Amino acid sequence: MDLKERKRWNENHKLLTKMLVKPEQHFEAIQLFLTQHALLHSSAIENSIQETLVDAMVKNLDEETYRTYPVSHPDTENSIVWHTWHIARIEDMTMNILVANDQQILFTESWLEKMNIEYLHSGNDMIIEDIATLSSTIDFDSLLAYREAVGRQTRKIISTMEVGQFKKKVDHSRIRRLFEENAILLESQWLADYWSKKTIAGLLLMPATRHNFLHLNKCIRIKEKLQKLNLKMKK
Repeated sequence: MDLKERKRWNENHKLLTKMLVKPEQHFEAIQLFLTQHALLHSSAIENSIQETLVDAMVKNLDEETYRTYPVSHPDTENSIVWHTWHIARIEDMTMNILVANDQQILFTESWLEKMNIEYLHSGNDMIIEDIATLSSTIDFDSLLAYREAVGRQTRKIISTMEVGQFKKKVDHSRIRRLFEENAILLESQWLADYWSKKTIAGLLLMPATRHNFLHLNKCIRIKEKLQKLNLKMKK
């Protein structure tokens, strides 16, 4: 996605915000969500030839770059793999627990073992030692596969939603599940409070789309900065 396409994504997100609260535009809103969402995952998720933000992120991305932690960036020190893992976990728990009240994708197909990690939570309020461990040990290919599986499930969930469901508030019993399943840390009560005030439409806008968009753009900027730095050091 070039700059022009990212600007178009932002404009469509504003349009989606308006459409989701209008029951008469329910099905059009679903289609726009699916279009926006697809651009935040691998192009394989829709067998598309259009480059997505994930395609742009992984293009010419080497292991040293995606594992580098800490990074020198204006608004984050976290590695590319941490950001990728974080958005995958956030989408998994919000869509499958808070929206669908179903099983998290993380607990299917041995994803923890495949990714070579033991962390169940979102990464919010994560201590630096754990960020360093995750950055150095996670299996990146498995992480990308896990995130794609999460994305495919999200698309199934949203495609089957009925008229009027987008206006429903998050059920508090589902908020409790976040803690029962260690999806968020006790220190992250603020995050549970934030989501508890959301409607389903609000969760589709943030985090299922906008949150992913912000973090993937951040990953691309980190990659470009590190690659420029490495090139300068080699000269």
